[in-house]
Amino acid sequence: MFRIHKVFDVTTPTNKQLLSQVQAMLRVQFNDLSEKDIAKLPSQLANPLKYRFRSILLVAEDGDATVRGFAMLLHAPDLEFSYLDYVCAGRGETGGGIGGALYSRVREEAFQLGVCGIFLECLPDDPALSPDPGIRKQNVARLRFYERYGARPIANTAYETPLTENDTDPPYLVFDNLGQDDKVLEREQARKIIRAILDRKYANVCSPEYIEKIVKSIKDNPVRLREPRYIKEPDKAAEHRPRQRRIALIVNDKHAIHHVNDRGYVEAPVRIQSITKELDRTQLFETIQARKFGIGVIEQVHKPEFVQFLKLACENVPPGKSVYPYVFPVRNHSRPPKELPLRAGYYCIDTFTPLNANAYKAARRSVDCAMTGADCLLDGNRAAYALVRPPGHHAEHEAFGGFCYFNSSAIAAHHLSQHGRVVLLDIDYHHGNGAQDIFYKRKDVFTISLHGHPRYSYPYFSGFDDEKGEDEGKGFNLNYPLQENLDGPQYRKVLAEALTKLQKFKPQFLVLALGLDTAKGDPTGSFRLMTKDFRENGRMIGALGLPTLVVQEGGYKTQTLGVNARHFFTGLWEGMPGTPAVAPARKSKQK
Repeated sequence: MFRIHKVFDVTTPTNKQLLSQVQAMLRVQFNDLSEKDIAKLPSQLANPLKYRFRSILLVAEDGDATVRGFAMLLHAPDLEFSYLDYVCAGRGETGGGIGGALYSRVREEAFQLGVCGIFLECLPDDPALSPDPGIRKQNVARLRFYERYGARPIANTAYETPLTENDTDPPYLVFDNLGQDDKVLEREQARKIIRAILDRKYANVCSPEYIEKIVKSIKDNPVRLREPRYIKEPDKAAEHRPRQRRIALIVNDKHAIHHVNDRGYVEAPVRIQSITKELDRTQLFETIQARKFGIGVIEQVHKPEFVQFLKLACENVPPGKSVYPYVFPVRNHSRPPKELPLRAGYYCIDTFTPLNANAYKAARRSVDCAMTGADCLLDGNRAAYALVRPPGHHAEHEAFGGFCYFNSSAIAAHHLSQHGRVVLLDIDYHHGNGAQDIFYKRKDVFTISLHGHPRYSYPYFSGFDDEKGEDEGKGFNLNYPLQENLDGPQYRKVLAEALTKLQKFKPQFLVLALGLDTAKGDPTGSFRLMTKDFRENGRMIGALGLPTLVVQEGGYKTQTLGVNARHFFTGLWEGMPGTPAVAPARKSKQK
């Protein structure tokens, strides 16, 4: 098994290891590449302005981070085209499906960029251009492969003119319109694109006269492709058109086991039902099954002793019963009590978050959902939504509370931080004390929280604006404690300021701890946001254009919870650059 993900950042240890393996593969399989060309790969990814292309590296790797293939796609946003620089499966991988999976992912990536299509070079199948039968056989195989997707050489062009008289196997220029048969490639557009390819990639070997000759050889308007030669019945456009990914929806399928019937406990299963009912009315989501992750991903963020305590404590609570902490170790934190009710307070920050037989199991599944959502971003989704309960943003490095046991948002953010810079933005009504505590001394995850002022809002002892981070993390924690009775326009003014500071961090990923308890009438908050405000907030966040993982946190007014969620995600999708128009929500059936 293997998975394909995008390399977003060249500075993390994980990505440096992947890049090293890609460079080793280039040395083995592309003998004509100079060491200088191979060495510049990290620079291509980090500095698009220098090379006049935005380089996108997609890596196929197995479970132990061994690269089994890769593809490099160049994007020219000024001319709205993509160029496939490399697609390469490792030695011995032929027939394993890696090349096809990589090219399908390349097409998906290009389609989401909104380009006219993908240009690529393929060596010729004409005996006059490729006299060696062995080489020509390989060329035929490649052309047949691309023809399956509707990609064929551009006809009536001099692109395959050898640079010198005795050269053999000069490449065809192949074009894949990504199944967009309703769009045509106009002559002038093609001339500009071909000039850009030759000038930006081959200026060191192609003279200006040669480039001019090739450009002027494009005569057809619109440009024509060679007739199919190897696929007798080419796929219909609808069948080889890449799919437009929607928001990946991962619902905690074990949330209902954590049902506390105690009076006043508002964190109830009906919250998820309220949201899913409204999301079902849209066409924004594709449901993804949560993968199962080991305890190790939790212990990278939470103290192992704390994790083991939660596991064992929950196992020892009788079914249907709950244990609430009521004694807290203010004076002697080094000696935890033996009795469960007393020891609960050793790891808890309040008196209203119970331990019960299923709390640990449900919290583990919430983590699975958030981690699956994070992997969806690495796998190419623009957005993912982990719809979970219990929530997690109040869980600290070694403490639970606020209905939260494991900090799913922080665990996902830590996972993504191995692939690039992350912002964890918390827009729950209550301060995201858990993320602040976990990342307070780190600079690779920038934590931002908009919340009710701690002088009147839980958790009361954190969330002040002078809490900026410590050591390496100094300046990478930002709090916006807000006044009571804030309305939508007032909230958006602060959100806009936070998003401006977020952008200066230049993150590769956004993890959004989404609280819907900022709504008017929520029993746990005092803000007055309306449905239209959630839509506008979503639009502002989507406009950042970042791969975004949304993790559900608070929100307890079940009469409006689902509607507000639907409007938030509608706005998020509308705001994202290049996403298709949102279809109207289906009307609820009237009884």
